[in-house]
Amino acid sequence: MRVIASFMVSVMILFVGFYATVMTLLSTGKEQYGVVVAFFVLTLLVFANLLVWDRFSNKAVKYSFIGLISCFILFVVFENVKSWHLKSLQVMSTQDVDLSVYEPFAKDSLVATLNASASFKMEEPLLKLDGSTALYPIFAAFAQAVYPKDLYDSAGSEVQSTQTSGAWVNLMKEESDLIFAPEPPITIQDLAKSKEVQLELTPIGKEAFVFFVHKDNPVSDITLEDVQNIYSGEITNWKELGGKDEAILAFQRPEDSGSQQMLMKVMGAKRLMEAPKDQQVTGMGGIIEETLDYENRKNAIGFSFRFFSETMVQNNKIKHLSINGVSPSITSIQEDTYPFVSPFYAVHLSTSTNPNLVPFLEWMQSDEGQTLVEKSGYVPYYK
Repeated sequence: MRVIASFMVSVMILFVGFYATVMTLLSTGKEQYGVVVAFFVLTLLVFANLLVWDRFSNKAVKYSFIGLISCFILFVVFENVKSWHLKSLQVMSTQDVDLSVYEPFAKDSLVATLNASASFKMEEPLLKLDGSTALYPIFAAFAQAVYPKDLYDSAGSEVQSTQTSGAWVNLMKEESDLIFAPEPPITIQDLAKSKEVQLELTPIGKEAFVFFVHKDNPVSDITLEDVQNIYSGEITNWKELGGKDEAILAFQRPEDSGSQQMLMKVMGAKRLMEAPKDQQVTGMGGIIEETLDYENRKNAIGFSFRFFSETMVQNNKIKHLSINGVSPSITSIQEDTYPFVSPFYAVHLSTSTNPNLVPFLEWMQSDEGQTLVEKSGYVPYYK
């Protein structure tokens, strides 16, 4: 009977354990978690069989079991605390921004409004808008000013944001009529050439590209050359910039993001170093590497656009660095004294045939459109 019981218990533990190991790997994407679960299953298998064979009463066996189970419990507690801590550091992810608070015509929407009705009103066929997360508040404000009153879901309507990379894809596939984004990356320019279409860029406003650090970092001002040397790997410690003796952890963004494209422009001829990576197990069992999200550690540095980091992600955990003695402010952007000021654009394909396109572009460049740019918190291009 004990042989049968041992066999049944073993089969059950191995079956459940195999399923738990696979699910842990797929859900966490971390190999070490799968190893720990597998070791836990093996521990249960051994001690369950000792129990079946009446060997569990031995003190050494009992203490060994209690010790191993305690180790597993401590591991789970430690990993959960670590996960909570890391999550608390990730203050700049685009996924954390709730765009629904900027949706046009939504109740209590935060979008800017004009004091009077807009002189231009759009009728069918409505332009399908898309764009960068950081620019959603402005093109949502445009839509509320001129579109027919309706609910426009930021995740899938005529006025949506699929982030910079998704917006470029949708434009090139002609699934969007007009997108709002920084200057197009080389890959998109090359794709447009291969499709024999022109990208038509209309500047709408100006924005500052900013670098930020933990609020307690004593470094507050760096030069353009410092930025280039940090991200090329030539400056590796904060003490080289007058800070603490700590290694610089320079985070980057995915290559197709608007802010990463801006960083590459800032680097000029300097070679950009490898970004911090996070290894994850895919659903197919392989290993992939993804750019690690910004973590607001005491020694970290990251980058974004001013409005996004200052207004859309509201927190008191970071501070913007001055560059060459100039802080990124509305005034320094207006006067072009801050080194990293660039236009943002309304972009369409030269093949577009929507009759609302040209009047909408002209309206955005008018006093009314530029007033909305300013009231939204950006810097107008034409004022």
